[in-house]
Amino acid sequence: MSASSHTPARGAALTRRALLQAGLGGLVLPTPFAAMAQQPAVVPASERRRILVVLEMSGGNDGLNTVVPYADDTYYRLRPKLGIPAQRLRRIDDHHGFNPGLAGFERLYKDGRLAIVHGCGYDNPNFSHFSSMAYWHTAAPNSGEEYGWVGRLADAMRPDGASNFIVNIDATQSLAVRSRRHVPVVFDDPEKFVREGFFEERGLLDRVEPSEASDSGNRRYLRDIARSARDASELVRQAWSKYSTPVDYGVLPVDLPKVASLIAAGLPTQLYYVAYRNNAFDTHVHQADLHQRLLTYVSDGVLAFMRDMERIGRADDVVLMAFSEFGRRVPENTSLGTDHGTAGPMFIVGKPVKGGQYGRPVSLTERTPDDNLRHTTDFRRTYATVMDGWFGRTDTQAVLRGRFESFPLFA
Repeated sequence: MSASSHTPARGAALTRRALLQAGLGGLVLPTPFAAMAQQPAVVPASERRRILVVLEMSGGNDGLNTVVPYADDTYYRLRPKLGIPAQRLRRIDDHHGFNPGLAGFERLYKDGRLAIVHGCGYDNPNFSHFSSMAYWHTAAPNSGEEYGWVGRLADAMRPDGASNFIVNIDATQSLAVRSRRHVPVVFDDPEKFVREGFFEERGLLDRVEPSEASDSGNRRYLRDIARSARDASELVRQAWSKYSTPVDYGVLPVDLPKVASLIAAGLPTQLYYVAYRNNAFDTHVHQADLHQRLLTYVSDGVLAFMRDMERIGRADDVVLMAFSEFGRRVPENTSLGTDHGTAGPMFIVGKPVKGGQYGRPVSLTERTPDDNLRHTTDFRRTYATVMDGWFGRTDTQAVLRGRFESFPLFA
C-alpha cells in the first residue's frame, strides 16, 4: 500500500488545559496519513545538521525470534513450536538469521547500513511494561529520574532551548523527550495540529499577544509556550501538506513518513522520537504470525524511510535507532507465545553506520533461574554510541548518569 492511501487513527486536538501543562510535558498536539505534493527543501551544507530518529517498539519485542540463533540446538529445544526453522530464515552468518518478515532489515544489513547490538538490557530487570520503559526512557534504571535521556541530550547539545529541536510524534508526550530547557513539539495528526476550541474562539486562540515588561515570569512563559505552539503547528501543517513521495512505506509506516516530511521541509529538528504503539509487541499468545507481521511493518517502514532520505538528499545526515523495553522469556509458553523477558537486540540504521554485529550474543544455556537471558550489553552503551559516534558528545555522565563505552560503528 502506498503512503498516499493509508490513513491511521487520529488523535485529539490540543486543549487549553494541555497548553497550560505544556511546560511540564511539551506540546501535545494531534495523526492521519495522507500525502500531498512537495519539492524537498534544499538545505545549505552549512546548515545541515545531524539527525537522530528513535523508534520505540513497545510491548517487549521477542529478540530471539527477531535475530534467530538457528545454530544453537537449545533454541529449538526450548521453542519446539515457535522456533523458526533454519531454512525459513534470512541468514546473515553461520549462527544467526533474520526473521522471515525482516526483508527490509536484510536489505539494509547486506548494504552495510544496519548494525545489530546484541543482548541489550540492564541489571535487576523489571518485567513491568511501564517501569521498564521508564528506565529506557530515562536511561536511569531504578532511579526515579525526572527527565528523559533524549531531553537531557537536547539540553547538552542546545542549552539555549532552541525551538523545534525535539519532535515527538505520538498521541501523548514520551518521558524520553522530557527536557529541562526544551519544549518538545508533540503531535499525532499533522493536519489537525491546532489548538482546540469553538469557531467563535478561533480569533482569540490564534492570537498571541507579545510579552510586556510588566508580565510576570509565569505569564511570559505561557505566552512563549503559546507562541511556540502556534509557530510549530504552522510549520508541521505546511510540511505535511506539501509532502509527497514515490517511496512505498508499506502497510503500517510507523509515523516515519511524518518524520520524512519535516526533514524534507528543512526543519531544524535534530532529535525525532516515534513509536510502534499500544504494546503491539506483547506477544503472549499465538505469537508466530503476529510477530512476523509486526516485524514486516517495522522493517518495511525503516527501509522506505532510508530510501526517502536518499531521495531528498539527506541520507548522510540521518541515523535511526530502534529498541524495545525488554525481550521475551526463552521457553515458549503453553499459549504458543512468549512471556516478559530481559535482553534483546537493538538496531542502528543509516548510511553513516558501519553495519554488522556488535556486542556479545546472549547465551541460551547460561540462563537465570527463571529462564531469562542474561544481558551482555548495557543498553546505555548503545545510547552512548549514537551520542559519541554520531553527535560527538562524550558527556555520558551528564546525559546517561554514568560512563559507558561506545561501539565503533560510525565511520
